[in-house]
Amino acid sequence: MLPQAFWQGVEEFNRQEFYACHDTLEALWMESTEIEKNFYQGILQIAVGCYHLGNYNWRGAVILLGEGIRRLRAYLPVHQGIDVETLISESDRLLKTLQQIEPEQISQFVDRLETSSDPQLLPKIVRIDD
Repeated sequence: MLPQAFWQGVEEFNRQEFYACHDTLEALWMESTEIEKNFYQGILQIAVGCYHLGNYNWRGAVILLGEGIRRLRAYLPVHQGIDVETLISESDRLLKTLQQIEPEQISQFVDRLETSSDPQLLPKIVRIDD
């Protein structure tokens, strides 16, 4: 069973409060067992990738999204009530979109993302109740 602080981190992630999510989950990550440590770290890396995106850091976003996706693959399809498959799929969609633009275009991409009426390109963490 995941601690309440984890669910707080999920809420922060889904509100796009990626820095706060990082702080919340990092505290859990530092004190967790190896199996949970990698799970937390994968989510942390995706959150930090999204944070980098918001700061127009193309390279940081691409690297951290890729690392988080890679790390979370060990937890497919569902882990501890989290739909890991959907998180990976949405994160991968964002990563592939970023890889199709030039790093110099990141500010225009983020500005369009923030003002778009299209469905959000940023990933969400979906909870699956057992």
